[in-house]
Amino acid sequence: MGVNSKYKDSVFSFIFNNPDTLRELYSALKGVSLPPDLPVTINTLQNVLFMELINDISFQIGGKLVVLIEHQSTINPNMALRLLMYIARVYEKIIGDRGIYTTQLIPIPRPEFFVLYNGTAPYPDEQVLRLSDAFEKPDIPGLSEKAVLELEVRVLNINEGRNGAIAQRCRKLAEYSAFIGKVRSFEKELKDKEAAMEAAIRYCREHDILKEFLEQNGAEVMNMLITEWNTEEAKDVWYEEGMERGREEGLERGMERGREEGLGKGIETATANIARNALAQGASPDFIQKITGLSTETIAQL
Repeated sequence: MGVNSKYKDSVFSFIFNNPDTLRELYSALKGVSLPPDLPVTINTLQNVLFMELINDISFQIGGKLVVLIEHQSTINPNMALRLLMYIARVYEKIIGDRGIYTTQLIPIPRPEFFVLYNGTAPYPDEQVLRLSDAFEKPDIPGLSEKAVLELEVRVLNINEGRNGAIAQRCRKLAEYSAFIGKVRSFEKELKDKEAAMEAAIRYCREHDILKEFLEQNGAEVMNMLITEWNTEEAKDVWYEEGMERGREEGLERGMERGREEGLGKGIETATANIARNALAQGASPDFIQKITGLSTETIAQL
């Protein structure tokens, strides 16, 4: 299997992009045993660049389940919304030319959603993200607060040593986690990312960790890791630039309004502008609250 020339796979999606490993992975995540002859059909959105993102893995099981899996090194609180958009595209692929305006009910596979987290920030073994957490609460007396649209995402920490039962049931996932752990430990030791990647690949081949996969795809894995590394660094740069622009624009606007409305109001406006620009760059509400001191209600309004 080669590397997609248009969109670079992650190492994770490269490893799990075949029916047998996906069958094993799903069985481990759900604690079930899928029959080896149960068909698994991959339908990942490989050719659709959607909102500058493509989904990592999407597949059908027996035509009655559709599973979307995202691999993240940073938890995004908007994953439920992103997966809602992805599943709509997946259903479009599944339905094809069948008209949705037909008088006959169109059967569709039941969806399941997972985020597999392997970042360095502390995170519990498992957490559930819900689409309804993002819904605005209209101030209308007598209006029911029950959500009529919901999507739940299971977020699982797959770092080495976490969720041991899942790791035991899926050797590939355990070995992938061990490999990423080795990259990080060698990076601390060698102070050089590329040298750390090369050392981790050698170590894992010698210690039977993804051995066959790394022997066959060592060069591709190296390129993927470098691409992921460069992408993460680019995101950090964009974020810092966005924060700096936010500070500059916020202070400028705040000072201008401060001259008109008083220093206190100007500082308040500057802080709000910093928060608004940080939100536009993808910063989490918790982080913004820490750096600005704004209330959660103010940040929600922004």
